[in-house]
Amino acid sequence: MRLALLLTVLGIILGCSMTAEAATPENKPAIYSYSIVNAYPHDPQAFTQGLFWHEGKVYEGTGKLGRSSIRRVHLATGQVEQRYDCPRDIFGEGITIFAGTLYQLTWKNRKTMLYRKDDFSIIKTLEYPHQGWGLTHDTDHLIASDGSSVLYFLEPETLAEQRRITVREANWEVHALNELEYIDGRIYANVYGTDRIAIINPQDGLVEGWIDLTGLRQGLGIDHREAVLNGIMHDPQQDKLFVTGKYWPTLFEIRLVRRE
Repeated sequence: MRLALLLTVLGIILGCSMTAEAATPENKPAIYSYSIVNAYPHDPQAFTQGLFWHEGKVYEGTGKLGRSSIRRVHLATGQVEQRYDCPRDIFGEGITIFAGTLYQLTWKNRKTMLYRKDDFSIIKTLEYPHQGWGLTHDTDHLIASDGSSVLYFLEPETLAEQRRITVREANWEVHALNELEYIDGRIYANVYGTDRIAIINPQDGLVEGWIDLTGLRQGLGIDHREAVLNGIMHDPQQDKLFVTGKYWPTLFEIRLVRRE
């Protein structure tokens, strides 16, 4: 009984919770480090909440009350080519583009905005019952996080929940799931406040890999407690992976290096 209690406390400290079974070698996640391929300018005033690649352009959603926006950005220069500033009471969160429509979650406003991707004009606003954190999509559904260990699969027209998964490493639930990206049939998720990205099986929620980005922001000259890793982007045509963070002056193209 004391051992079970100790494991539960340890899980809370690690931001996880544990079910009855123990981890086994066959379901141990792969571990990846990284090498930097390229570094590009990024707005150091951007509180990055969502990042998405579409037709050769970077789309970014930013947060904070009075400063939330959606942007289309030129990768090589970091120049903002198109921008929409949200109403001052909106705290913007994750974004994605699905079937030509740009979706933007909000944190506590219980709203999701739908925009035309070309001019950022608003199509409509949908009510949403959860906190908005990260957003991506597969071929049929939007996939959203709310800062817990749960990912929600949503019908794009109405945001009606179709199913949900609980993300876990073996039998530890992985909490604080934030910015999301769907890559080659797997969901990549920032774990908020850490330098780790989980690679998640969308069918059962199991973490199949961890990307350890420790040290990536060293040398950027960032002195801000909120300047955490947050932003995953994939160019499917050229199979390029990009990451950045809140208030980071740099957006990195990285290559994964298998460590274990």
